[in-house]
Amino acid sequence: MAAASAARAAERHARRLFDFFVAEIPWTVSSKELKEYFSQFGSVQRCQLPFDRDTGFHRRYCWIKFSTPEEVQNVLQKDSHVLEGSKV
Repeated sequence: MAAASAARAAERHARRLFDFFVAEIPWTVSSKELKEYFSQFGSVQRCQLPFDRDTGFHRRYCWIKFSTPEEVQNVLQKDSHVLEGSKV
């Protein structure tokens, strides 16, 4: 019984995504550009960039999801991130 529980826990950990929040994204930056930029730090699994239904513009924040915590640490080790001249 304990071995099955440990195997399920390991499987959940293997499927887990590690994400972080990015704010102050310039209006002109797309999710594709965000994914390309952050891929230098690791394998980006997902970029969630929510849009406002009324304006049609993104809300200037997103979540970037990586597959390992080490990849998130790679991002956090850099002092600042600049996209199209704006610090995010």
